[in-house]
Amino acid sequence: MRKRSIAIKGHRTSIALEPAFWEALERLAKRDGRSLPQLIAEIDRARLAETPPPGLASALRVYALKRSGAGDET
Repeated sequence: MRKRSIAIKGHRTSIALEPAFWEALERLAKRDGRSLPQLIAEIDRARLAETPPPGLASALRVYALKRSGAGDET
């Protein structure tokens, strides 16, 4: 696990994810032309709209899997 501290809505939070998920999120942010904190803030907004909202680390993992094509059934 690798822990990072990121500001979301002006508040710092620590997020622990496996290195592969950090790498995937960094690639996705770069591909979309935004920073990693911007991408994480967007994912955070979307997860808070769910009932009940998942944890942030879980939402980041699911986002990375869905956007990277992992888990697609053929």
